[in-house]
Amino acid sequence: MAAAATCGTSAGNKGCTAAAAAAAGGKNNVTSFQRKGPRASVPDSGCARLVSIAGTRPSVRNGQLLVSTGLPALDQLLGGGLAVGTVLLIEEDKYNIYSSLLFKYFLAEGVINGHTLLVASAKEDPADILQELPAPLLDDNCKKDFDEDVGNHKTPESNIKMKIAWRYQLLPKMEPGPVSSRFGHYYDLSKRMPQELIETSKWHGFFFPEKLSPTLNIEPCSLTHGYIKLLQFIQNVIYEEGFDGSNPQKKQKNILRIGIQNLGSPLWGDDICCTENCDNSHSLTKFLYVLRGLLRTSLSACIITMPTHLIQNKAIIARVTNLSDTVVGLESFIGSERETNPLYKDYHGLIHIRQIPRLNNLIYDVSDVKDLAFKLKRKLFTIERLHLPPDLSDTVSRSSKQIPAASSRLLGQECGVMAGGRKHLDF
Repeated sequence: MAAAATCGTSAGNKGCTAAAAAAAGGKNNVTSFQRKGPRASVPDSGCARLVSIAGTRPSVRNGQLLVSTGLPALDQLLGGGLAVGTVLLIEEDKYNIYSSLLFKYFLAEGVINGHTLLVASAKEDPADILQELPAPLLDDNCKKDFDEDVGNHKTPESNIKMKIAWRYQLLPKMEPGPVSSRFGHYYDLSKRMPQELIETSKWHGFFFPEKLSPTLNIEPCSLTHGYIKLLQFIQNVIYEEGFDGSNPQKKQKNILRIGIQNLGSPLWGDDICCTENCDNSHSLTKFLYVLRGLLRTSLSACIITMPTHLIQNKAIIARVTNLSDTVVGLESFIGSERETNPLYKDYHGLIHIRQIPRLNNLIYDVSDVKDLAFKLKRKLFTIERLHLPPDLSDTVSRSSKQIPAASSRLLGQECGVMAGGRKHLDF
């Protein structure tokens, strides 16, 4: 009415009335072309919240928030990194040499990114584990130190095709060297992390022998005493620090990195490694079930090392695998026949990607790379594709050349007419 009164009632003012009507219905007739302004970038969007956390990035496949395992080659195999709220299970090698390195890589990456650490162990004091973390290779010295370490092991580019079989030449290559330091860092195993970085980091330690009381009241429960204490400790840290989102007053969000060492071993009071039919066979699986529930509702990621080669009941291993999101197995050559086999002389063991998590879908991805090996150098732990040489040694080539000559002599003796043992039969 006000718009019509302003324009008047004459016939010549029909255009003005139409313009007013168009202005009144402008909200329903918004075109797809809008001016770029401050409203285009909403500060409270989900993507902005993901990027704002240091040391994380969203997955390009399903949008899940990822953290680095501390080993960029392993991040590449797991689809970009370890998803927040999931469990990474490391199957220990027999002598627990290389699995402890992956454990320390995970913790060292948390120190560099300013994440909160929770270190639990029944064997070593968590404070001693932090003192043994490798030193980071920062942007300036990363490329230089890497080139020095692989310089003696690197094969000249002109001889690569002569060293490996032809079927490996078309496969995509792994990235053992530094590519970018924005997500995932490289570490020098020959040096220890500076004490200043460890002192400025925030961490919580759980040393199981210190949690044992001399007067232990055993209550009827399916979980062992060590698992109950550890779950209570993890739950308290998550709730008190606000990693579950219960503290909205906290301005800056952070990631909780949980590391549990030698879970399932007799040091935790579990007997699954001692007998096949143990009394507490469901204690470990129930612990993992409750742990996953805590991780799913918090900004946390967990790595667990477990001596699966000592567990005699294979059904327990299958249940543990199903309760874990990501499973990586390490097979060391120490003490085996492969240690002296010339086929594996350039490697120290095999790495098996047994399971990749299924996030936001019904099935999980299967790694297309099956033949993976790891190598421990002076400074770096690298993961490479297992390249089999066409000939193992000179004796193999000589024996293969003697076979046609022997067969020709045999044919010459039987036929007696053609080659005489010096040439092949000419058909």
